[in-house]
Amino acid sequence: MVVFVGQGDARRSMTLLWRADRTEPAPARPGRRPGLTVDEIVDAAIALADTGGMAALSMNAVGERLGRTGMALYTYVPGKAELVDLMYDRVLAEVPTDPPASDDWRATLTTWSESLWEFYLRHPWMLQISHARAVLGPNEYTMLETVVRILSGSNLPAPVLMRVVNSLLHFVRGVARTIAETRQAPGVTGVSDDQWWYARSALLDEVTPDFAERFPTISRLAEERAFEMADESVPYLEQEARETFHIGLSVFLDGIEARIRRTPAGPGPAGPEAGR
Repeated sequence: MVVFVGQGDARRSMTLLWRADRTEPAPARPGRRPGLTVDEIVDAAIALADTGGMAALSMNAVGERLGRTGMALYTYVPGKAELVDLMYDRVLAEVPTDPPASDDWRATLTTWSESLWEFYLRHPWMLQISHARAVLGPNEYTMLETVVRILSGSNLPAPVLMRVVNSLLHFVRGVARTIAETRQAPGVTGVSDDQWWYARSALLDEVTPDFAERFPTISRLAEERAFEMADESVPYLEQEARETFHIGLSVFLDGIEARIRRTPAGPGPAGPEAGR
């Protein structure tokens, strides 16, 4: 399931994201139920998505969680499309924005990337939201500002820096998505990872007796135990994704270091206009 943000009314969505409308709601009259707030609605929607994914999200479901009808929510949020924008940006506030001051950008970026990866695993529904379009909310920009700031002393030209940042975000998101889907697969298919893997891998010798001749490089890696995992308590596919994250991130940062060494010293990236 892929969800696209930014499908609602642009002005109303952006106004809510940036809280540009400072008008306070009227106090409840005596005997009437206290009013809701936009934040309460968004928090309830996030809680629903955390447990059931985006498929569980509807205005009626959010209203029920708050003890109201779905129609009661439209006083505060124009519709589901705008609610998704608000959810997306609000939950991004969990991503660390104050990495420790350090001259070691690599260590700082590693820690930040690990935090982002863990964030996605806490909120796997975020991986169902396409990055084809941005929300353009304050927390989305704060996250981008943070990672750009970590690399701001690298002297990479601004266009290169932004592509490096985007590549990093895609990498972290991609590996997190693999783990999230690995965790979801047994419940959806009724078959565990181990059952699925052994049922099919055991048939390779039968259906492709010339496997080693057809795929010699892969076979050599298997002989060198490239696919063996150390922790038997973690499903194979999840463990493979975790190893991919740690090793892949290290190699990715090696590449950034190499590019920095080839970049002449200069004023560095041109900051605030960098964006999506």
